[in-house]
Amino acid sequence: MNASDTTFSVQSVFADFKALTKTGLALSVVFSSLAGYLLGVSDEHPFSWITLMLLAIGGYCMVGASNVYNQIIERDLDALMDRTKNRPLPAGRVSVRGAFIFGCILTIIGVGILYSINPKSAMFGAVSIFLYTSIYTPLKTVTPLSVFAGAFPGAIPFMLGWVACTNDFDIEAGTLFLIQFFWQFPHFWSIGWFLYEDYKKGGFFMLPTGEKDKKTALQIILYTIWLIIVSVFPVTGITGSLRLSIVAAALVLLLGVWMLVYAVKLYNKMDAQSAKKLMLVSVSYISLLQVIYIADKFLR
Repeated sequence: MNASDTTFSVQSVFADFKALTKTGLALSVVFSSLAGYLLGVSDEHPFSWITLMLLAIGGYCMVGASNVYNQIIERDLDALMDRTKNRPLPAGRVSVRGAFIFGCILTIIGVGILYSINPKSAMFGAVSIFLYTSIYTPLKTVTPLSVFAGAFPGAIPFMLGWVACTNDFDIEAGTLFLIQFFWQFPHFWSIGWFLYEDYKKGGFFMLPTGEKDKKTALQIILYTIWLIIVSVFPVTGITGSLRLSIVAAALVLLLGVWMLVYAVKLYNKMDAQSAKKLMLVSVSYISLLQVIYIADKFLR
């Protein structure tokens, strides 16, 4: 084997690793966990670079494992959809056995690393894998309620960071959980909207009514409103040590209004382009919200 063959092989393996673990998604989830960790830092729970790194690595392994198991279960359906047919499993580049072993390795490493931080972090990480693979994934071809089921494991990362820092699940962690919980509905429904035809090929039910209709668009608006309310709630001062200043709350509110505008545009236009714009705005929303929360904590 010459050098070019070796390079190609390494690149192929790395590309398949990224595809199986869904690196882009995994990194965004890790970012949420790190944000939650920083929000939990206090005099009682001081910052630790080691814990932060362990959380990042352990969190990536847990998300990666969930994505591997998901692709094993959905490999035949992925082969039917344009956006997923070239993934490693349906394309035949990786065997089911190989993917399963890889997923198990990621699970063991992830749980082990999170346990080294504290047992509660490991428990929530393991629960997220179980809910994602055993509840959410099978329900995707059965009922639109799959998104509701998937919102639970999807809401764990932001809260997980707080638990990793404080070793406690309290009103602060619960608030972070609710923010990411409500955020997922407009986010995933907008994805389900503009990828509706492709999802239909695989038999996935992603929209609340099963159709791209006014009722679905209205629910997107309603959940966006709930998201806005929960996101600014810490300004009330009743969410324990998780607090927002008036200025930060105003910025978060403006973010929410920005997202709501695009949700209303989808309701009015009912097209894939509006849904895609809402999805992009929702991604910006959750990242900017976390940055605002962190900046407000350390700058005020």
